[in-house]
Amino acid sequence: MLERLANAVLFQLGWLACVIGGNSLWLLVALGALVIHLLWISRWADEGRLILSVVLLGTTVDSSLRWLGVFEFNDVAPLIPLWLMLLWALLATTLRHCLQWSATPWWLGCLLGAVGGPLSYYAGGQLAGVQFPYGQLPTLIGIGLLWALLFPTLHFMARRLASSDTHD
Repeated sequence: MLERLANAVLFQLGWLACVIGGNSLWLLVALGALVIHLLWISRWADEGRLILSVVLLGTTVDSSLRWLGVFEFNDVAPLIPLWLMLLWALLATTLRHCLQWSATPWWLGCLLGAVGGPLSYYAGGQLAGVQFPYGQLPTLIGIGLLWALLFPTLHFMARRLASSDTHD
């Protein structure tokens, strides 16, 4: 119980540091939250592949959305900003810990993704100055639909990589 609470607090601290600080020294707070998770709650050997896989998938998804004009950031780059990549790493740390409850039944992950995804993007967009050129409501509905599929996929990855981690 304490581990899950600590994981949730570390994630929220890292999330806030990323969206408020952007690509500044605040990223050290988020990176610190990730390191503390790996030292106190888990280990790189147990979650490293999951974290890297989620960062790769998340960067691909959000960079594609950026390329399609769904998001506009203050910088000009082909990929999402570093702070958003770090947010994906922090999210990966929750899949086997504080958000594990949403893995089964599968529809819990769909529901959490459909509601939590848009709320997180909305709040993050407000704090980080991210624009939604297609309009706020249509964008958030689209993000909700996307995350209703994406979150169960992340849980599938967490289970799949957990079983492969035990065979190495």
